Amino acid sequence: MNRPLQSLSNKDKETPAYLKLASVLVAIISGVYILFVLRETLIPLAFSVLLAILLHPVCVWLEHRRVPRIAAILLSILVLIIIIFILAYVVTIQIGGFAEELPRITEKAEIILDQTLTMGERYLSLSRTQQVTEAKRYLVDMLSEGRAVLLNTLVTTTGAISTFILLPLYVFFFLLYRDFFRRFFYKAIAGVPNEDLNALLKKIYSVIQSYLSGLFLVIIIVGVLNSIGLLILGVPHAIFFGFLAGFLILIPYIGILIGSLFPALLSIVTMDSYWYAVGVIGVMSFVQFLEGNFITPNIVGSKVSVNPMAAIVALFLGGQLWGLSGLILALPVTAILKVILDTIPSLEPYGFLLGEPVHEVEEDKAEELQKIVEQQEVKKKRYRNYRNRPRKRPESQSGNQSNSNI
Repeated sequence: MNRPLQSLSNKDKETPAYLKLASVLVAIISGVYILFVLRETLIPLAFSVLLAILLHPVCVWLEHRRVPRIAAILLSILVLIIIIFILAYVVTIQIGGFAEELPRITEKAEIILDQTLTMGERYLSLSRTQQVTEAKRYLVDMLSEGRAVLLNTLVTTTGAISTFILLPLYVFFFLLYRDFFRRFFYKAIAGVPNEDLNALLKKIYSVIQSYLSGLFLVIIIVGVLNSIGLLILGVPHAIFFGFLAGFLILIPYIGILIGSLFPALLSIVTMDSYWYAVGVIGVMSFVQFLEGNFITPNIVGSKVSVNPMAAIVALFLGGQLWGLSGLILALPVTAILKVILDTIPSLEPYGFLLGEPVHEVEEDKAEELQKIVEQQEVKKKRYRNYRNRPRKRPESQSGNQSNSNI
């Protein structure tokens, strides 16, 4: 694949550098603007692509057992919908269970509020009336400022929910027309051989498939570890909060920290000591350390080799561009971008910059060692050919030999 892409890069060298840089900047700005303006349409399409890749092995398994393609796709989507409804039902039951805790939570909250007012009187020399007045003023300001944000959030969420209803339809068509889309890539990128495009698409599929399947297993392991730690501490609804923090791994690096705030706040209100909240944060921080350094690297593997700094930058950019959906899509999109950059020789340094330093250095060393071995093999082959080729005898020796024969 390097040969045709290298020929394209050679043509680019004829263009002046400043024109090339200006065109790249214009293309990036235009692309970001289009992604932002069309986010309500592009976000469901992006999620549907990931779900289609996740369901593709199930469809292939059913098709190999002589199930028609349309029926296999419908069965796969139905299984996914059933799983989502089961999870939603479990969450609803858990939330309903919180209603039983409300009287005790309210009583403990009043005690904490009274202690807070007492500390304000003792250390800040503020009367309870002053503290309550200031608290009401800040609360009114927060509500007035947050009203517009809440309305915008509700409008955006309503539009997103109505758009996400189309997700099963998008997934259905992506799975049904997968061969058709492959042919489209062949025609759209005619300068690259089909074998090279197949290798690129297969690598992208492998990256996303390993990421999604590995992420599912990581969520289960982290949920179990969190639940065990919360059960040992005696936090109410430990299993629910443990798996909630596990699911928030979908937001890399910060998801599990967000998930630890809910059981920590609940432990402050329901438990006798504030040390339980510290214990909750400590347990989940330790689980996050295990997840980031041992669990995810060993399960997801090196196929999604994006270094933490690039991942954090991608998270901030994705969050600013697409909000919560951007946080979830940031890592897989960055992994796909890295695969594409690694494939194009002129952009390979940027793919190297996104990768894991240790993994990229090892790959470079392996490639250099492979080149050295290939060069040595070529030299040995030339030397063997040189030694084994038939040599011409000198004319004097051949003439003497002929005379002696006479």
